[in-house]
Amino acid sequence: MSKRPTLTTTAGAPVPDNQNALTSGARGPLLLQDYQLIEKLAHQNRERIPERPVHAKGWGAFGTLKITGDISKYTCAKVLQPGTETPVLARFSTVAGELGAADAERDVRGFALKFYTEEGNWDLVGNNTPVFFVRDPYKFPDFIHTQKRHPRTNLRSNTAMWDFWSLSPESVHQVTILMSDRGLPISPMHMNGYGSHTYSLWNEAGERYWVKFHFKTQQGHKFHTNAEAREVIGRSRESYQEALFGAIERGEFPKWTFQVQIMPEKDAEKTPYNPFDLTKVWPHGDYPCIDVGVLELNRNPDNYFAEIENAAFAPSNIVPGISWSPDKMLQARIFSYADAHRYRLGTHYESLAVNRPRCPVHHYHKDGQMNIYGGLATGNPDAFYEPNSFGGPVEDPRAKEPPLRISGDADRYNHREGNDDFSQAGALFRLMSAEEQNRLMDNIAEAMEGVPMEIVKRQAGLFYQCDPDYGIGVATRMGLSAADLPSARAAE
Repeated sequence: MSKRPTLTTTAGAPVPDNQNALTSGARGPLLLQDYQLIEKLAHQNRERIPERPVHAKGWGAFGTLKITGDISKYTCAKVLQPGTETPVLARFSTVAGELGAADAERDVRGFALKFYTEEGNWDLVGNNTPVFFVRDPYKFPDFIHTQKRHPRTNLRSNTAMWDFWSLSPESVHQVTILMSDRGLPISPMHMNGYGSHTYSLWNEAGERYWVKFHFKTQQGHKFHTNAEAREVIGRSRESYQEALFGAIERGEFPKWTFQVQIMPEKDAEKTPYNPFDLTKVWPHGDYPCIDVGVLELNRNPDNYFAEIENAAFAPSNIVPGISWSPDKMLQARIFSYADAHRYRLGTHYESLAVNRPRCPVHHYHKDGQMNIYGGLATGNPDAFYEPNSFGGPVEDPRAKEPPLRISGDADRYNHREGNDDFSQAGALFRLMSAEEQNRLMDNIAEAMEGVPMEIVKRQAGLFYQCDPDYGIGVATRMGLSAADLPSARAAE
């Protein structure tokens, strides 16, 4: 048997006794000079970091993105060129639950990807749904407050959720998805992933295209009913972690087909809907999905805290050939995600191994928490500013993207004025089978338990505007009739 390493303090000094504290006699008090004890207790007090305000409970794994299709005419991004294989980290999560929440709760699932490309990290921060509850980032904090705990009761509030949704008609599309079968997948492997936002691609000729990113599960869609989920939670609060970790350990590597929808730049001026509206999808008949490659997850993290809890995804991380769009929610997240990581993990959170790019990094960021590089990031300690005469890194005009040609007068535009919030949700409802529609409306009725009737009527009225059968179905389940719905009365 090989010799075991000697236990040391964090400063490297050998520890002679890891069993007993230093005291003044067998019955005497502790001695303050027992620094090994103090160090051990102090580190234990600091083992936790702030949890994410949203997407706190998550599960993740490493893998590869293989590009098998050819979209080179749309983008010069090396990560998207035919034959490219790129290491990737995926993190799945719930939105509302805290770190100790049960995995099998009805909730939107986060679907975040970090691609370690030769041109830097590209992060795609999305969900398992192609749309979201709000289109204006000004309302995002308000929405998240409704998903968290009531300030007085410290309980989750159905009333707060449905009050906000019923007063925010743009949410009805996402609410329909959340309350449908796909709102409760049995595992991370049995759901799709979407970039959700509209992004853009640009090619060597300087042409820009709008793009939607999709990851379609190859495992098939499988879901729990509410009753099944309650049974699962009764057995385990970690069902997603068990499923994902276990599948990869067994060599059953989950895969997703990577697809894109492409819209020519000028088409954004012609579509009857706003293609940058996060509450809308692009009709596949107009912009069909193009197969690009395959995402495979094939390695579990060696340390969950270091590689999943410390993982920091931000849509501000893009590479040449991929960029953003006028999507207002995306624009806000470009700031807020990276800012959240600086607060939660520290100023230089990108220096953590899981967040560190696999390509050379050269910048002039200086000092602050967690700066483990000092001036080495520039290659010369004298080059700590720019411009300089000491060989420090310089800009590369080849990375410049084409100009964004959409502009307008700066104002606080009413994002609800002139918007059709109901057609796409109604079309989704009509795509469902009768059984799927019934489960959807049953789930809504169950989630509305204890909600004041005024709010129930208002929300059912929104469903009615999507499809009369939808609104009436929810209303009757809540002990109401069509006559109780303002929108139904107005249609008579």
